[in-house]
Amino acid sequence: MQDGAAVPLVKELVLVGGGHAHALVLRRWGMKPVPGARLTLINPGPTAPYTGMLPGHVAGHYPRAALDIDLVRLARFAGARLILGAADLIDPLARRVRVPGRAPIAYDLLSVDIGITSDMADLPGFAEHGIAAKPLGPFADRWAAYCAGEGPARIAVIGGGVAGVELALACAHRMTALGRATEIAVIDRGGILDGQPGRVRLWQAMDAFGIRRIEGAAPARVTGGAVVLEDGREVPSDLTIGAAGAVPHGWLADCGMEMRGGYMVVDETLRSVSHPEVYGAGDCVHLGHAPRPKAGVFAVRAAPVLAWNLRADLTGAQRRAFRPQRDFLKLVSLGGKDALAEKAGWTLSGPLLWQWKDRIDRTFMEKLRDLPAMPQPLPPPGSATGVAREMAGPAPCGGCGAKLGAGALTGILGGAPGDDAAVLEVGGARQVISTDHLRGFAEDAVLVARAAAVHAMGDIWAMGARPQAATATVILPRMAARMQGAWLDEVMEAARAVFAAEGAEVVGGHSSMGAELTLGFTVTGLLERAPITLAGARPGDALVLSRGIGTGVVLAAEMRRIAQGEKVAACWAQMTAPQGAAAAILAPVAHAMTDVTGFGLAGHLGNICAASGVGAEVALEAVPLLPGALRLSGAGVRSTLYEQNRAALEGRVAAPATPLGALVFDPQTAGGLLAAVPGGEADRLAAELRAAGFDAARIGTVTDGPAIRFG
Repeated sequence: MQDGAAVPLVKELVLVGGGHAHALVLRRWGMKPVPGARLTLINPGPTAPYTGMLPGHVAGHYPRAALDIDLVRLARFAGARLILGAADLIDPLARRVRVPGRAPIAYDLLSVDIGITSDMADLPGFAEHGIAAKPLGPFADRWAAYCAGEGPARIAVIGGGVAGVELALACAHRMTALGRATEIAVIDRGGILDGQPGRVRLWQAMDAFGIRRIEGAAPARVTGGAVVLEDGREVPSDLTIGAAGAVPHGWLADCGMEMRGGYMVVDETLRSVSHPEVYGAGDCVHLGHAPRPKAGVFAVRAAPVLAWNLRADLTGAQRRAFRPQRDFLKLVSLGGKDALAEKAGWTLSGPLLWQWKDRIDRTFMEKLRDLPAMPQPLPPPGSATGVAREMAGPAPCGGCGAKLGAGALTGILGGAPGDDAAVLEVGGARQVISTDHLRGFAEDAVLVARAAAVHAMGDIWAMGARPQAATATVILPRMAARMQGAWLDEVMEAARAVFAAEGAEVVGGHSSMGAELTLGFTVTGLLERAPITLAGARPGDALVLSRGIGTGVVLAAEMRRIAQGEKVAACWAQMTAPQGAAAAILAPVAHAMTDVTGFGLAGHLGNICAASGVGAEVALEAVPLLPGALRLSGAGVRSTLYEQNRAALEGRVAAPATPLGALVFDPQTAGGLLAAVPGGEADRLAAELRAAGFDAARIGTVTDGPAIRFG
C-alpha cells in the first residue's frame, strides 16, 4: 500500500491513459510521491505499447514483450491505483471520469494521455477485414497469427506517410525472412511520402523489396481478399493494415473542453485552456502556444514538465512552461537493421543509424523497467526487542489476504476441520451463514470489493446453498471527509453488482477508518437441499477443481514488482469471476465440496479427507494453474502463509519439493471449488465446467487410506 499511510488522503489525482508521458510521471511519482494525494491511472489494459519499436517488432527484431510498458509494475512502484478499463467520458464540471461498469471516478486534478488511433471506421469492410496499426495490442496479435501462416503474403498498407511506409518495409523484411513470397502495396489518395525529405531513400528501400506504390487512388472498401479502390481497381490483400492519418479518439471531443480538430487544446503549462484542473500530453493534445506534429518525442520531453506541474498544483508550488523544440531527429527503420535519419532537411542512412535508434529505444524502455527498490522503514527509536526483525521480514501479502495461518487457528477450532459455513434452522427453512474479509491486495477498492464478494460467497456455494443476503464491513484508510462518500460509493456499487448477479442483496453493513483498506462480507445462503459437507467423500470418488491455483504466488510477486502485468490481470480476472454457475453444475452430484482459499489446495483437500476418513491421490500435472504461477514458484516466490500451510500438513500430505509441488500449499483468494464426485461423472462435469468458462479439471481420486499424495 502507499508509503506514508498515516498521512490522511486529501487529494485525488487521476491519469487517463498509459501513454509515454504518464508512464514517466508514474516513475517520478514513485521516486517522490506527494503525501496526502492518491494517484490513479486508468487504462484499458495492464500494459501500454512503446510504438517506437513497433516496426522492429513487425520486422522480427524484437519480441512482443519488448514493446510493453508494464503499467501494473509502474503503478505498484508509484503506490498508484490502477483501474483496468477504458474511460469514455470526462465531466469537467462534476470532475468525474466515466469508466463503464463502475461508479464514476472523482478527481481534483486530471491528466489525459490517450494517444491517437489509426482505426478506419468509415471505410466499408475495414472493421471486418482490416486491422489498424494503432492500438498496438490487437494489431500485434493479428500480425503474430499472420506470421504463423503459410503461403504467399499479400499485404496492403493504407496510408503513404512515413508510418505506413515503415510498416510496409518491416512486413516485407519479416515475410522474406520467413521464406514467403510477398506481394505488398502501399496505397494513398495523394502521393507516397509527399513532402518528406528522405522520400527518395525510402522509395529505394521499397523498390528493393518490390513494394508497389499506388498513388492518387483512395480505397473504397475492404474485402477478405482485396482493397477495392474508388476507380474500380482491386489490390490483392489478405492482410490490410490501416496506417493513414491517425485520428483522435472521438469520445474526448464530447467532454466539453476546448478542442481543435478533436484534440484537447493545452497552454504552455500543459493545462486545458478551458478547464485548468485538466492537463494533457502526447498525441491527444494540441499545443496551443507551440503547435507541433504528432510525435512521441514531444510526449517524452513533456513528461518532466507535466510531472512538475501536477505536483505544483497539489502542493501550491509554481508551475513551469513546456517549450518544445522546433525540429527533432527522425529515425525511420528500413525493414532490416538499417535506418534513415532526418533532421532539418538533412538525411543519412545505414546500419549504424539503426543501432543508434535501437539504443535510444532500449534505453527508454529500460528506464521504465529498472525501478529502484525503496528502502525499508526503520523501527522507531527505543522499540521493543523483535520489532526490527518483524519489520525486516516480508509484510503480510495480498496473496493470502493477510489471514492467520492454520497453526494459529488450531486451538480455536479444536484441531478439527469445520464445514465451510454454519447451518441455521429458521422457521422451517434452512440457511447457511459465513463471513470473510480481505486486506486490500490492490489500491483499487472496486477490484478488492469484487474479489471479496466472490471470496465470501465461496463458502455458500461450497455447501450447495444459494446466496441470499450480505452485510458489508468496510474499513477505509484515513482521508478527508469529502472523499469518504466517493470511496464508499465505489465499494458498495461494485459489491452490489457482484451479489445481485448471483441473486443476493446487500442489506447493510458497517464502515470505519483504519490503517489501510480492508473489505469483508457476512453472507447468508438458502439451502434447498441437504447441505454438502466435508464429510461425504467416498473411496473411488473423483476430485474435480473448478479453476486454477496460484493467486497467492501471483499477488505476492505483484507486491514485489516481479510479476508480469498481463499475468496479474489474468489473476485479478479469475478472482473477480463468480462461481455460482460452477456450484450449480457440481452441487447436484457432489458427495463433498469446499472452496480452496487460505489453506491452499492441500489444506482444503486435507480437510475433506480428515472429515470423511479417506485419503487422496492427486496428479499434479492435471491441476490447473494461473498463468505465470509456475514460473514464479520456480523463482522462489512464496505467499506469507505458505510456510504455515506446509508445516500444518507435515506428515499428512506428501508433495514433491518442486515448484509445482509448492503450489499446492499456496493460499488462494476467491479460489476454485473442490468437489468429490462419483468417478463416472467427473469427466462430464469437468467438460461442462469448461464449457461454462471455468478452467476446470479432474485432478485426482479419493482413496481408502488416510494418506494424501500429490505426484
